[in-house]
Amino acid sequence: MEGTVFTPCLEGMKHVKSEQGEMLTKPFLELCKTILPVIDKFGAAMTLVKSDIGGNISRLEKNYLSDPDKFKYLYTFVQVEIESKTAKASSSCTNGLLWLTRAMDFLVELFRNLVAHQDWSMPQACGDSYQKTLKKWHGWLASSTFSMALKLAPDRKKFMDVISGSGDIYADMERFCAEFGPFLHDNHKFLATVGMDDMKAS
Repeated sequence: MEGTVFTPCLEGMKHVKSEQGEMLTKPFLELCKTILPVIDKFGAAMTLVKSDIGGNISRLEKNYLSDPDKFKYLYTFVQVEIESKTAKASSSCTNGLLWLTRAMDFLVELFRNLVAHQDWSMPQACGDSYQKTLKKWHGWLASSTFSMALKLAPDRKKFMDVISGSGDIYADMERFCAEFGPFLHDNHKFLATVGMDDMKAS
């Protein structure tokens, strides 16, 4: 593998915003897709996360493809649904963007932990990231299911070997967190302005 498993993600980040600094739908979704192969390397522990992320990307992409000009900018989905009063529906794009952003928060926190705490085991790094990000939004059932899945986290050393390729994995991981984190922050900030950042899972 040329570079590390993060190389495509780091490349994709350059194209996410327009020259005016607006979040573009297609490049943002493409960027999220480049993270799916990274999640694959976690095996069974991340099956739930991967299907959740994949489902939300598909939902947003389907709507984007219905009118690429109209939905060129990521937050248009939300604005349209706020106007039609459908934003709070569980199948809405607003809900999809919120949960996609939250799942990515979890991953950024996890990679941050792997860089900062190189003595931590993988279940420890996953558990801490879950507590800091997704847990407060999950109901009892989602929380128990998630916690059970994280117990299946792979051996840290094996995982790091698999994702390293020929590059400097810790440097790439750190860069990924530093550059991807602000996009997620922007999403939360926007969702908060329309009162949609604190929806919980049923």
